[in-house]
Amino acid sequence: MDRKDFFNVKRIVIKLGTNILRGDDGNVSLPRIFSFIEDISSLVHSGKEVIVITSGAVGLGKKRLNLNSTEGTALKQACAAIGQSKLMSIYEEGFDSYGLVAAQILLTEDDFSIRERYLSLRTTFNKLLELGTVPVINQNDTVSTVEISPRFANMQVAFSDNDKLSALVASELDADLLVILSDVDGLYDKNPKEFSDAQIIREVTEVTDEIYNMGTDASEGGRGGMRTKLEAARLVTRFGGKVLIANGKEPFIIRKIFNYENFGTMFLPQTQGLSDKKRWIGYATNIIGKIMVNSGAKSALIEEEKSLLPIGVIKIINEFNKGDVVSILDENEIEFARGIVNYDSEACSKLTGSHSDNILNILGYKNYDAIITRDNITIL
Repeated sequence: MDRKDFFNVKRIVIKLGTNILRGDDGNVSLPRIFSFIEDISSLVHSGKEVIVITSGAVGLGKKRLNLNSTEGTALKQACAAIGQSKLMSIYEEGFDSYGLVAAQILLTEDDFSIRERYLSLRTTFNKLLELGTVPVINQNDTVSTVEISPRFANMQVAFSDNDKLSALVASELDADLLVILSDVDGLYDKNPKEFSDAQIIREVTEVTDEIYNMGTDASEGGRGGMRTKLEAARLVTRFGGKVLIANGKEPFIIRKIFNYENFGTMFLPQTQGLSDKKRWIGYATNIIGKIMVNSGAKSALIEEEKSLLPIGVIKIINEFNKGDVVSILDENEIEFARGIVNYDSEACSKLTGSHSDNILNILGYKNYDAIITRDNITIL
């Protein structure tokens, strides 16, 4: 795709990673942050809508307390509480100097997983953009309890890093483009730190398993890595958005990419987008419950877009309530879909392997023929 066409967008989400907000000394680099603010302000004044996903609160808190480490969840949460106000003051001061208003939004997993909050958040975001502000978003590390609460031990959380958070925000707001700025130039065909002949890939038409396996884990100081960025790219492109991964340490990188200079890796949008509800089911919710199905049911769900009937269910894993989003696994325990269940885990266990005609006899009541109806299933 021509870069001019790729960047012909209205609504943009820009994610600033931990490692590009720090200088070589490990401290927050104010000149670099202000260069981002300058370029983002130019985009907003040109008529574009920009949402910023930022890291940096924990690092600023660590510096303020003169700590050498943030080992342990409680200490990390304390550093986030101290550093977040400083981080936001930097953005407020910066955008104010360009005549723009910054709006702080701190998010936890439940803000996406609970659909009422998800829809309310969407309304708030749209109003902020309508008012011409620049929403500045960070994960609310201070109050997030997913990492420390025993009841989340078996949970697949909606997001655990700002790469996934940026993708969820882009999805929720129907953003045209997600720009992920990190300390790497883009996606390489092999790890450039290990192979001197590694070549950067400038354009990816689809994030296949082969592409995903080119990713590496997080670098020191960050929670993400190329794999989390590729997961984000897969999500955003699937709903019809575009993604660019580029090196945020390149001076004035935002200005350069929107002047169509050849930086980063472009991920092209897929032709068939998911509805908002399907996106929420598939990617924005916390998952505890799981349903294992046989090969016939898997084929019916994927190839024929059928509902999940009790006869195709093999096993129920963990407890869940009616109306929860659950993970759907094949016989090899590989997740291939998610859906909203019509019965709780106790009822589903009783119905396992049964014909739909027997639901009333088994349970004493019957709400649906299906465990999950096809309109409430998202294939991953």
